[in-house]
Amino acid sequence: MHRTRATLAFILIAVGLVWIGQGTGVIRGSSFMTADIRWALIGLACAAVGLATGWFELRGGRARSGRG
Repeated sequence: MHRTRATLAFILIAVGLVWIGQGTGVIRGSSFMTADIRWALIGLACAAVGLATGWFELRGGRARSGRG
């Protein structure tokens, strides 16, 4: 279960960063997401959830293993 949450956190952060890049126009392409600020905000939320998930997983992992 721990590896699943860590993987989920990594994927959320990576996808969030790509969406931020596309929404702000840093990553160019022919996508409907390019230069649309809504996708930058959605990406920011996605990355924030990923960071929170990763943080809680790291904090919980230490407490469970007794390294506290």
